Amino acid sequence: MRHIHTSTHFEIDSLDNKSIFQRKATRAIALRDEQILMLYTERYHDYSLPGGGIDKGEDIVDGLIRELKEETGAKNISNVEAFGIYEEYRPWYKPDFDIQHMISYCFTCTVDKELGETTLEHYELSNGMKPVWIDINEAIAHNEETIAKSDKKGMSIERETFLLKLINKELII
Repeated sequence: MRHIHTSTHFEIDSLDNKSIFQRKATRAIALRDEQILMLYTERYHDYSLPGGGIDKGEDIVDGLIRELKEETGAKNISNVEAFGIYEEYRPWYKPDFDIQHMISYCFTCTVDKELGETTLEHYELSNGMKPVWIDINEAIAHNEETIAKSDKKGMSIERETFLLKLINKELII
């Protein structure tokens, strides 16, 4: 799979002599014309691609499908194709490591427009996360405004906005 981008959080000046925890995750890119399936999170006031952590021993594509079903209720997931890898280094919030190295495996796929029931985790529900189909340009503009004006934004919004712009450039016809 191609490497898309590597991002290092502004608080990290060097990786030398740091303990690093690696987390592998998936991100789903489901499109219908200029509409993209996203997760809106009220707490952070942003849009993100559905996906999440890959369980130990889990196949990456199986993890993608599991996360997509859990977070969006997506049905008839098919045509899963590799899009690229987005890497990031972030400060780790627990005392056992200094830095988190997140590797996001991004895949395009096809899903039914009508979504089923979600099985969101407690923290996802408490953050106000919900699946939505949205025009990709609206999602980009919304995230850019959140980056510029909100103190609520999470650390993932830069990744999500970068990916949305790349998806728009390469996949929207």
